[in-house]
Amino acid sequence: MPTNTKIGVDEKLSQQPLQENAEKFLTLSEFRRELGIPLVLAKKLIVWGEIEAVKAIDGTLRIAAPEVAVARMLIGTPIKKTYLFVRALGPGLITGASDDDPGGIGTYSAVGAKFGMNILWMAAWLLPMMLAIQETCARIGIVTNKGLAAVLKQYFKKRTVLLAVLLLTIANVVNIGADLGAMAASLNMVSGINYSTGAVAFAVIIILLEVFVKYHVYVKVLKWLTLSVFAYIIAGFMTQPDWLDVFKNSFIPNISFTKEYIFAMIAVFGTTITPYLFFWQASEEVEDGKMTHALKNKGAVRQRVSAMRTDVNVGMILANIVFFFIVLTTANVLFANGITNIDSAQDAALALRPLAGDWAFLLFAVGIIGTGFLAVPILAGSGAYALSELMNWNSGLEEKFSQARGFYLVIAFSIIVGLAMNFLGINPIKALYWSAFLNGIIALPLLAIIMKIGGDKRIMGTEINPVWVKVCGWSAVIATTLALVGMIIVSII
Repeated sequence: MPTNTKIGVDEKLSQQPLQENAEKFLTLSEFRRELGIPLVLAKKLIVWGEIEAVKAIDGTLRIAAPEVAVARMLIGTPIKKTYLFVRALGPGLITGASDDDPGGIGTYSAVGAKFGMNILWMAAWLLPMMLAIQETCARIGIVTNKGLAAVLKQYFKKRTVLLAVLLLTIANVVNIGADLGAMAASLNMVSGINYSTGAVAFAVIIILLEVFVKYHVYVKVLKWLTLSVFAYIIAGFMTQPDWLDVFKNSFIPNISFTKEYIFAMIAVFGTTITPYLFFWQASEEVEDGKMTHALKNKGAVRQRVSAMRTDVNVGMILANIVFFFIVLTTANVLFANGITNIDSAQDAALALRPLAGDWAFLLFAVGIIGTGFLAVPILAGSGAYALSELMNWNSGLEEKFSQARGFYLVIAFSIIVGLAMNFLGINPIKALYWSAFLNGIIALPLLAIIMKIGGDKRIMGTEINPVWVKVCGWSAVIATTLALVGMIIVSII
């Protein structure tokens, strides 16, 4: 039976006392089924104050039946429903889109040009593993209300976690350097603006935004930057591939047991299922909970987990679709024309120009800038969250600089060091490919630990991983192990 208990001002719950049996009340699941909308959108309609709800004794939300008509009018057209759905998405969408950063685009372009469509199958096979891993990280953040590094401290000594965090930060800084370089090079290609000026300007803008703009505002900027990844989907269609050939190579693995191919597989794995996403996902679920004043009772946690799944699924599916189309584009245009050595994302853009036309080139180049603006803050932020949680510093993008000085200084330092790589004679693009390989190695123990935590009732309570997450998550651990073993064998032979 619902009561007149409220969750918080930000969730705009009804403050009127309820009369028993005066009207029918729907659960959140019943409410969203009546409207035919995802659970994440149903919850956000309440958070935004568009729909009134009350909290039942068991902690779940209940909505009066007349509110269905109000919501139906609000949603209106399919276009409005789509807009509201995208607006309702959060950490999962942002995390997924940030996976396709300029460095990742460079890695996907390189393997697409070198191996053609023979590497295309990895997009389909990695998807269920990505979904399982990111859902586990999100669950950990929601249930424990802690970031991943803070939870890891419950399992390992501080020095062990510190080593993992330092490796994460080093890999992130290399990625940041490569991303800033790719953004500056792309800006130079499309506008003629000096490379050095562009790199410094991008770094300064991102630091100022991340340090001085609060999370509830900044997250909206990040969310709409995800639109930039659609440039690669459009570019893929513009190359007019043979879709029958694409379909044949999309699901059946065509593995070549050579050192180069297996190295590429591990690099793709490290770029796609990358450690910084693990830490960012968990930390942003905590931030999201703070922003909506989410409760910690079982009913509220269960509803957040259910809504999170849609968010994570959309983000990871989008990430893999973009991965698919980048490989498809470079395989169909570059590999097919004998251009097999691509060192960076901007190299891929330039190579596309004479073969696929100015528009494909422009989409590829501008997409690099957009995805860089999305990914660099997340790369810097994930390391800052991890180190702050380890050192017990106050952290969070909603905090003022004076309240979380160490957290923001790590962000600024990571971006500045990454920027410096572009002026110290270090080739961040070559370092990036090795960084992706390193990420694949670092990911292995982290994956095993994350899956172990996700199945630990002492930490997760009743919200342990469901069976499909266990199967797909541990499959990722096994697949990574086999790839690394294969790399060792072909290196010895």
